[in-house]
Amino acid sequence: MLRSIDKVILFCIYALLHLCSSEGKINKQEIVSVSALLTFGDSFVDQGNNNYNAAIGKANYLPYGKDFMGGKPTGRFSNGKSLPDFFVEGLGVKEYLPAYLDPFLQDDDLLTGVSFASGGSGYDPVTPRFSSAIPLSDQLNMFKQYIGKLETKVGEEAAMDIITNSVYLVVASTNDLIITFPLRGILTDATEYDTMLTNLTLSFVQDLYKLGARKIAVFSAPPVGCFPLERTLFGGVLRMCVENLNAAARLYNNMLKQQLPILESNLPQSRVAFVDFYNPLIDIINNPQKYGLENTNRGCCGTGLVEVIYLCNKLSRTCPDDSKFLFWDSIHLSEIGCNIFANQSLPGLVDSLF
Repeated sequence: MLRSIDKVILFCIYALLHLCSSEGKINKQEIVSVSALLTFGDSFVDQGNNNYNAAIGKANYLPYGKDFMGGKPTGRFSNGKSLPDFFVEGLGVKEYLPAYLDPFLQDDDLLTGVSFASGGSGYDPVTPRFSSAIPLSDQLNMFKQYIGKLETKVGEEAAMDIITNSVYLVVASTNDLIITFPLRGILTDATEYDTMLTNLTLSFVQDLYKLGARKIAVFSAPPVGCFPLERTLFGGVLRMCVENLNAAARLYNNMLKQQLPILESNLPQSRVAFVDFYNPLIDIINNPQKYGLENTNRGCCGTGLVEVIYLCNKLSRTCPDDSKFLFWDSIHLSEIGCNIFANQSLPGLVDSLF
């Protein structure tokens, strides 16, 4: 006969084994502690910074934001919530991520994270010049200002605790590949350009690390050749995905995926994650029904073929049900598209960073 204490011990062992099994796996997202989410890059993570600068690309007018709180356009390049909103909520930090340049930003918002991103920006310093977007170098300067504000509010030691315990999302290669690469491609090939782009990405990660970042998630390039606009312009009568653009994206992604672990090994106490922004979107595009979608080759705004930023405006008709569309306009994901991708990628991101 087992004594009561033996039964308790056996039960505890059984429970522990069950929790660690595949059927009772512990959800890391529920137990990790993240102080803040900070994002850098382009329009996929711009929460409204372009509202307050000279950038050409803005989204602070309807129908952008029509499904956001109260149908209010905020500068997010979507019909509703954007990728940072889903990531900051999924990490258990807060419900929405604000733009750093928002004049109504509260001091308490600084403690839990902001976005420094600017629609139209990229790793290539030439890229933001086309749209007067905020270059990544200036986004880093904004981050330095942010650190100073944190130190003023909570003190230097507490500020550094927030900085080192925050998650950083870097999403910045799209405009390089769809705007600058085709122009530079006259003088340089994809391998040469993607090598340069990879080196610029690694350099930016190092700059973040020097400022205190320790948990950095770097997004790969998405399948830019499958964006509705690129299909319309370069995909022929059938609007097929543009293979040379996708090939350039894959080449960059492969280079980046190989180099990030090497960089991480040279940055003490850092975790640098590669977030695949390509293959999950390709799977969604090729298998829409699998994700409850009906259309993955057009945007919901207007005809869905070319409408983006100012071509998607209050005069544009929108699709009857944007929850069935992967894309909101001819480049950016809809709220449901952002939600699907975030749900797919967040568990892997947490495993890589913690």
